[in-house]
Amino acid sequence: MPSLSDHKSSSDIKPFEHGFWLLLPLWARDMLILMRIDRPIGWWLLLLPGWIIMPVAARLYDIAPARLLWLMGLFWIGAIIMRGAGCIINDIWDRDIDPLVARTSTRPIADGRISVFAALVMLAVLGGIGLTILIQLPAKAMLTGCAALPLIVIYPLAKRFTGYPQIVLGLTFAWGVFLGWAACDIWPDMRVLWLYSAMALWTFGYDTIYATQDMADDIKIGIGSSALSLKNRIKATVGCVYVLVIIDLICFAVTIDAGWGMVAAIAITGLHFFWQIRCFDENNPAMAGVLFRRNRDVGLILTGGALIDYALTYGMV
Repeated sequence: MPSLSDHKSSSDIKPFEHGFWLLLPLWARDMLILMRIDRPIGWWLLLLPGWIIMPVAARLYDIAPARLLWLMGLFWIGAIIMRGAGCIINDIWDRDIDPLVARTSTRPIADGRISVFAALVMLAVLGGIGLTILIQLPAKAMLTGCAALPLIVIYPLAKRFTGYPQIVLGLTFAWGVFLGWAACDIWPDMRVLWLYSAMALWTFGYDTIYATQDMADDIKIGIGSSALSLKNRIKATVGCVYVLVIIDLICFAVTIDAGWGMVAAIAITGLHFFWQIRCFDENNPAMAGVLFRRNRDVGLILTGGALIDYALTYGMV
C-alpha cells in the first residue's frame, strides 16, 4: 500500500485555473465547480457499486461483452450527471450553512457567484440528460432508478435531523447495485441484497472518515455526522463496519458462485481496509482526505475481480 507521506499528490481535485478551462467563461467554470466536476471522487464512488454488479449479472445471464460495455458506459455518464445534480440539490439546501464551514464557504452558491435560480435551471438540464440516459435502459431499470429519488432528495437534509446522515448516504449510493442489476433486464433478488448491504456499509465507513474533516465546523453550526456521534470511537467503529463489508462480500461471492477473480478482489479489499484503519487518525484531516479518496481503488479492485470472472466465462482470458 502507498505511504501517506505523499498525500498532496494523491488529491483528485482538478482546478479550473489553467489550461483548457481558461477558455471557458467564468460562469461556466463556476457551474462545473457547482457540479463538483473538479472533484471526480464523488462520481467514482457513485458509479462503482453499479459497475461491480453488472459483470456479475452479465456472467450469470449470458449478456454479450458489447452489451455489457455499453451499459457500463451509460452508467459512467449517468453517474457524472446525477452526482452533479445531487451536488446542486445539496448546495441549494445548504446555502444557509455552507458559508459557515471553511471547506464549503467558497462554493458558488454559498458565496453568491451562482444564484439559486441559475442552479435550478442547471438542475433541470442535468435532469433532462439523466432522463435521456435512463430511458435507454430496460423498464425494470427505469422503475428501479425512480425508486431511489426519495433518498436522493432526503440525504442533503439528513444531517439536520440525525446524527448519522452517513447511513442515508450509504443507502443512496448503494442503490447503484439494484440499478446495475436491473439494467441487465433482471429484477434484483436476494443475492443482490448481500452486495447492497456491503456497499451501504462501505459508504458509511469511508464517509465517516471523510466527515472527520468537518467536526469542528459541524459542532459550531449544529449539524450531525457519524464522525461527531462516534467521536473517540471512530476508528474502532469503522474497523468493525469494514469487517462486516468483507463478510457481506464473502456471502455475495458464495451466492453467485464467484470465480477466483472476485475471491482475489475480496482478499485484496480486506488488506486495503486494514491499511486504511491502520493509517486513520481522526485528528489529521489531510490523512482523512487521502483515505477517503483511496476508496475509489476499493471499488475498482472489486470491479476488476467481477470482470475477470466474466472474461473467464467467455474464454477471453
